[in-house]
Amino acid sequence: MGQGPLSGLKVVEFAGIGPGPFCGMLLSDLGADVVRVDRKGGRGGAKSDITARGRRSVALDLKQPTAVEACLKLIEGADAILEGFRPGVMERLGLGPDVALKRNPKLVYGRMTGWGQFGPYAQAAGHDMNYIAITGALDAIGTRDKPIPPLNLVGDFGGGALYLAFGLLAGVISARATGQGQVIDCAMSDGAASLMAMFYGFKAGGAWSDAGRRSNLLDGGAHFYDTYQCSCGRWISIGSIEPQFYALLLEKTGINDPDFQAQMDRGKWDSLREKLATVIASKTQDEWCAIMDATDVCFAPILNMDEAPKHPHNVARQTFLDLDGVVQPAPAPRFSATPGQVQGPPPAIGAHNETALKDWGFSGDEIAALQSSGAL
Repeated sequence: MGQGPLSGLKVVEFAGIGPGPFCGMLLSDLGADVVRVDRKGGRGGAKSDITARGRRSVALDLKQPTAVEACLKLIEGADAILEGFRPGVMERLGLGPDVALKRNPKLVYGRMTGWGQFGPYAQAAGHDMNYIAITGALDAIGTRDKPIPPLNLVGDFGGGALYLAFGLLAGVISARATGQGQVIDCAMSDGAASLMAMFYGFKAGGAWSDAGRRSNLLDGGAHFYDTYQCSCGRWISIGSIEPQFYALLLEKTGINDPDFQAQMDRGKWDSLREKLATVIASKTQDEWCAIMDATDVCFAPILNMDEAPKHPHNVARQTFLDLDGVVQPAPAPRFSATPGQVQGPPPAIGAHNETALKDWGFSGDEIAALQSSGAL
């Protein structure tokens, strides 16, 4: 049983890639008992597979009817399941929501795909960049010359995994209150669109320019909300939006050029950026840290993945941890009374065939029958 606010929550995760495992990691980190159903004979368990941490793995051959029945028995004892296959795959396996909810009417059945369970694109392949392309998000991110994929944070993990975790927990609250489970149709395209709510509000209110990327307040268009290269070749971030923060930026950089007083004059942003870039390029990142760190300039050095875990703020908050020699993010968010924790390293495929099934109510005879049939 895991430690954290989700202790006692039982989740069946059908193994996938990318956002599916990340969702399972989030739930496990906060204490949920997540049993991952893996493909028998598959490979896994590398200690660097961070998003697979904290679960128990049961490896089943889902082509065997006895394996499908084992999954349904797991589902009977679960609060929720999550899967990330294309629409129709779980139904063809005999594990679709209609079958599952008959076995467990309180079940929350989480389905996460890029395009969702219906719509013209529902059966099409895609990746994060494609899912956010139709939401307005990708068009808004990048240089003036071209849109640039923002890693796969906006679609896969933001619009997908986080919304699925949110949806699953909301569904469990509802099921516990009403006795009725339901299906969560989590499309990464829907989630990414939801994440764009503030920017659609900006556009509707006339605060978002149609001039293109890097012409707005928060897309790198403003000279006071951008990244700058230092004399050492490293970079810093400056986000001095509010007037008092902007005034402090000018003070800390020693800028007294009167042109900088026209902070919100979009017509001057490009020229002011060039002037500010020249000033920033006169010192190293370390020197600017000495001047601006922990001030109201709204400043931070831009760190790579080797540097980030060593930053004093991250060290103080134990934002990263070392698990079996692999540096990785610690569980988040933080709970004062019921803190989460990593429940264990990424499991080898099938490492918990017997122990997890026993804990979930399988008898020794049932486990032996699965093994003798070749399903386990």
